[in-house]
Amino acid sequence: MTATDQELLDAGEGLGELLKRQGRMIATAESCTGGWVAKALTDKDGSSSYVLGGLVTYSNEAKEALLGVTRKSLDEHGAVSEPVVREMVAGALAATGAQVAVAISGVAGPGGGSEEKPVGTVWFAWGCDPASTEAVVKQFDGDRDQVRRQAVLFALEGVREYLAESAAGS
Repeated sequence: MTATDQELLDAGEGLGELLKRQGRMIATAESCTGGWVAKALTDKDGSSSYVLGGLVTYSNEAKEALLGVTRKSLDEHGAVSEPVVREMVAGALAATGAQVAVAISGVAGPGGGSEEKPVGTVWFAWGCDPASTEAVVKQFDGDRDQVRRQAVLFALEGVREYLAESAAGS
């Protein structure tokens, strides 16, 4: 099942409204989604009140240079892994000064998959600091566009749930 343009717009606006209410700025660190999460967040006018910036770090070299992802994590776990997306969140927070960050790295296809990480495997992480960062892996079906759309929607909804829960717990 793919995410529609309207679902992406609604999810971006919903997260944006929550970020505004909480007085937080977000930064994105994206690989396989190529900046689509940042696009979804900035489709609404006034989004500069909650979007600080976004980094598209598609290559391993960009992940290292811009986000401080370690060569050790990339070599031992690969770019599509929990350690790497956790480091991407930490790097996005440090690089931008945002109060919350989201990171995505996956295999959108049609090539690039393996037995261990087939096409549609996407790792996500979001957090306000490295200690409270949550990470999750999902497997999406469909072609490249469908995988990416589903990943963007899952990221937007995941950050929104994380922030709603953290506000409820404080």
